[in-house]
Amino acid sequence: MRSLFLAMLLSIGLAAQTSPPAASKPQKPDSSSSNKSSQHNPNLAPPRSDRVDASSLPDDGGESSSKNTQIDLSPPPNDAKEHPQSGDVLMDEGSSGGADTMEFHPWDPHKAAKDIEVGDFYFKRKNYRAAEDRYREALLYKDNDAEAIYKLAICLEKLNRPDEALTQYQGYLKTLPYGPEAPEVKRSIERLKPPAANAKPN
Repeated sequence: MRSLFLAMLLSIGLAAQTSPPAASKPQKPDSSSSNKSSQHNPNLAPPRSDRVDASSLPDDGGESSSKNTQIDLSPPPNDAKEHPQSGDVLMDEGSSGGADTMEFHPWDPHKAAKDIEVGDFYFKRKNYRAAEDRYREALLYKDNDAEAIYKLAICLEKLNRPDEALTQYQGYLKTLPYGPEAPEVKRSIERLKPPAANAKPN
């Protein structure tokens, strides 16, 4: 009997040693400590696109956030008085688009000088129409070039367009009133003025 009892105790002890320990119950984290850790270590990971419900999105293409950003492009209150010529633009008179088509040219005296040189080439060969185009182009790159204005006036006179030539001669005197061609320009203006303007009052 005693040996049977000892054998039972021995088997129970061996079973206790070989059996795995009971799974410990996971401890519930303390809510106060988790709140503190989330405040100090916020989750900065960007939202994942696979978690977006596409059916909840609107059907339209959406709007850019930059659409709501308005930039004030209006001029200052006194801009028109202080800068009266700021709205002037250069128009390419040779363009086929008419008055509504405008072409802007940067200030480029070198291109203007080259156009005058090519204009002189055509002028010497009596191709006044081509010379006129080149002198006008020179004035697009340098609008106050007295040489181009003077030569354009001569071209227009050769093309039998005295009114336009008169305007260019007068433009030369406004640009360079005492320039080397001023005496000749003044004589041309007197010659091209309408008879009524030349008539002296009695």
